[in-house]
Amino acid sequence: MRTTVAERQAAGILGLQAIALLVMAGWEVTALVSGDTDDVGSSVALLVLTAIGAAALAAFAVAVARGGSWGRSGGIVAQLLLLAVAFGAFTGPTAAPAVGIALAVPALAGLGLLIVAARAAARRAE
Repeated sequence: MRTTVAERQAAGILGLQAIALLVMAGWEVTALVSGDTDDVGSSVALLVLTAIGAAALAAFAVAVARGGSWGRSGGIVAQLLLLAVAFGAFTGPTAAPAVGIALAVPALAGLGLLIVAARAAARRAE
């Protein structure tokens, strides 16, 4: 099955997000090893959840690149969760608008591409 440009671009964004989470997991390992954590148990749990998230995003990227609907669905949910985190970065007493923008821009691009990819898949199925 041939995939569209939007599907390949969406897969690319999901793949880059998976890599970003792997980098974050590496940062968490460094903090854990260097003793820069208050609670080792919480740090390990966060590390495991970050690694699971990276694996999920990588799986979504592969599925979208292959035209799988479950990858698009999971990718859309991931982008909506990322937008929620970006919104949180814009608000509150310790707001960091630069972080919010850095999170929101790829999430919006990925969400738009995944919606276009879903519509293309629906046209293919007709």
